[in-house]
Amino acid sequence: MSSLSGKQGPRYRHQTDDAEPYETIAVEKLTPIIGAEISGVDIGRLVSDDARSNRQMNEIHRALAENLVIFFRDQHITPQQHLAFGRQFGELHIHPAAPHEGDDPALMKIYADKDSPRANGEGWHTDVSCDVEPPMGSILYIRQCPPRGGDTLFANMYAAYEALSDRMKAYLDGLTALHDGESTYRGLYANYGVADRPAYPSAEHPVVRTHPVTGKKALYVNRGFTRHIIGIPRDESDAMLAYLYQHAENPLFQCRFRWTENAIAFWDNRCAQHRAMWDYWPHTRAGTRVTVKGERPV
Repeated sequence: MSSLSGKQGPRYRHQTDDAEPYETIAVEKLTPIIGAEISGVDIGRLVSDDARSNRQMNEIHRALAENLVIFFRDQHITPQQHLAFGRQFGELHIHPAAPHEGDDPALMKIYADKDSPRANGEGWHTDVSCDVEPPMGSILYIRQCPPRGGDTLFANMYAAYEALSDRMKAYLDGLTALHDGESTYRGLYANYGVADRPAYPSAEHPVVRTHPVTGKKALYVNRGFTRHIIGIPRDESDAMLAYLYQHAENPLFQCRFRWTENAIAFWDNRCAQHRAMWDYWPHTRAGTRVTVKGERPV
């Protein structure tokens, strides 16, 4: 039985505000809870400074805040345009371990084929949450994808928090957890010929963070980087994190994006987790990712 099921109606009841219609873009929700496909946008043209692009950019900011992850299909952009699009949302983040494509270290390489020992993002995680100031968002552009498979799943951490009982919310209030990159990143990119760094980042973050734009609370622990909750016994921490991971990964909170070539996914790391499926062997999946800097979680 689902941990959220019962006989008194759903434990999580998603409510959306009656928002104003969009004027310069079309927004088609994937689910009521998370995700939307955006159409009527040419990212390559969008990075120019004309008035229509400015209006569209404002609406894309809004669509991201309302849907947590947004998708664009049939985008034919250069690496420079990819980077320029990211810079519309802030200064770019440099990954502490991953290889980059070309001369700009902000353009992260995404690649897996029949000879790869692993693929990017196979488990549920929030990108680089081990940084003191984790990324605000990530913009993934897939140029080559398998004929089937390779979907990415996204989960709404506002919803995961709201679905917790009041007693659990009270327990988690004020707790922090250690997010560590050492065991995650060491040796991870050896197949690309990337040498390990002397050390990788670690940071202590709230178990529940408040989004700086929406003001909403979101669950902020993930299997990829969170090691333990600070200030409680380790066995209690292990049990609590195991419960929170299982809870956060409930399908109720998720959407699933089926990639097509030249599609873009842009997700907010402050309130969403994601997981990439590696079910397409021996086919190839390739692209680049640009990541936007964030702030210290509070």
